[in-house]
Amino acid sequence: MPNAPSLDVGSLDFEKGGGLVSVIVQDAATGVVLMTAFADREALERTIATGEMHFRSRSRGLWHKGATSGNVQRVVSLERDCDGDAILARVIPAGPACHTGSTSCFRQTAVANDALAELDATIAARLSLGGAEEVRSGERPSYTRRLGADRNLRLKKLGEECAELIVACADDDRARMTEEAADLIYHTLVALRAAGVSLDDVRRTLAARRRE
Repeated sequence: MPNAPSLDVGSLDFEKGGGLVSVIVQDAATGVVLMTAFADREALERTIATGEMHFRSRSRGLWHKGATSGNVQRVVSLERDCDGDAILARVIPAGPACHTGSTSCFRQTAVANDALAELDATIAARLSLGGAEEVRSGERPSYTRRLGADRNLRLKKLGEECAELIVACADDDRARMTEEAADLIYHTLVALRAAGVSLDDVRRTLAARRRE
């Protein structure tokens, strides 16, 4: 199997945990810790063989993450800690890690402090609402919603912001560079979200390129 994850299972200390090692699962693109679980030798061998996360539960036995929900976790890398009793698994998740439907089993994650993620989530929320309520109430739709509803407008603004950033860079105006870059990132995220592409999609592409 191409790009199969590698790990020296024989170097792990299963005895310390009664036949199990701890597994910390992290989103390879965002860095967000998704969940923790346990694995034994068989689970890790299955993970390596299939390229998708498998775990061992004292109550459920051997289980394949996403086998029922479809939210599988494709492995990017597996790394043991210094004691050999814990593993960091960097993955590309196909969906939420938590059984509640949340991205992560932890309520406070790196996403909360990620300004880009917050902006992307805000844009997605505003675009999903649409402008129907504003039209009925006579209110003017927000700028983000107007961009989402008008393809020509958002592409025009994207081109304008790109040109303004180029001019700021040519003028070596650092303050304007920062402002124009922020405007360009905002308009880029709106254009992507309007096309059904998220910031996490972009991050996954960047993560894949890093491994090439």
